[in-house]
Amino acid sequence: MAFSLLLPLPNSFSSPPPRLRPFSSPNSFPSIPITKTLVAPTSRPRVSRSLPPPSSLSLQDLSVLQESLFDLFLASPPTWKSAIGSNLVIFLLGSPVLVSGLSASGIGAAFLLGTLTWRAFGSAGFLLVATYFVVGTAATKLKITQKEALGVAEKRQGRRGPGSVIGSSAAGCVCALLSIYGIGGASFAALWQLGFVANFCTKLSDTVSSEIGKAYGRTAYLVTTFKVVPRGTEGAVSVEGTVAGLLASIFLGSVGYFLGEVDIPQVAICVVASQIANFGESLIGAALQDKEGFQWLNNDVVNVLNISIGSILAVVMQQFMLGHWHP
Repeated sequence: MAFSLLLPLPNSFSSPPPRLRPFSSPNSFPSIPITKTLVAPTSRPRVSRSLPPPSSLSLQDLSVLQESLFDLFLASPPTWKSAIGSNLVIFLLGSPVLVSGLSASGIGAAFLLGTLTWRAFGSAGFLLVATYFVVGTAATKLKITQKEALGVAEKRQGRRGPGSVIGSSAAGCVCALLSIYGIGGASFAALWQLGFVANFCTKLSDTVSSEIGKAYGRTAYLVTTFKVVPRGTEGAVSVEGTVAGLLASIFLGSVGYFLGEVDIPQVAICVVASQIANFGESLIGAALQDKEGFQWLNNDVVNVLNISIGSILAVVMQQFMLGHWHP
């Protein structure tokens, strides 16, 4: 038995072991070719809509809008609706110009003034006020850097606020309201219109004379004593400013004539009334403004007094001195 254990093993045991197949996990499956079938999406039935082409629709809308705007602008006599609508359109289109000359609150006040003006005197009255605004703003902007260096420039780089708007138009607004509500009847309608034009002739003359005097005036004199004073002093006048103010009043009165607001004799009345009013304003500024007890008398209040004097003088002169031209 021990001998048999020493015998060599059979060749079958000496051959290499058989190769084992790799173990396949239960999740492994042979690859099966899958054929993809593309299914075309079901097309939804198209609903035919009978809409006009976009181009013809927009042209139709533009035509309707144009007619509506013409109705607003040409409404005669003007209504509150036409006045508000016309002002909205003009203020939107003219916003770059308005922003250069007015603060945000000033634009709001100007819109109310424009609406009232249009309701009372139509597009002609509005154009008169617009002319005043453009010329007055241009004069205010002249040599603005030099005026700021001297401390005589308008605040906010010449952009005026609601106080300035009221101070420039208070008398004209009163005349507009008197006209709208027919105070005095038809015989007084022309007087209120004249007072309205005189308001803005007076204020433009005052603005231009002041701004040109501050920018180009060589010598400024105090109106009460004719003493030489610095440019921009309240109550001071200069030759350059006075001449410019007179020309500005003539110019705006002529614009009123071409717009049909006043006739030639009334233009002369507006010019004379504006110069008397401006002289009166200079007296008030020199004698009372910035004096003790008159701190309330600021520029806006003085402006209201100025334009009120101009409007009242124009109405009085028309009624008593030149009344025979308009029986």
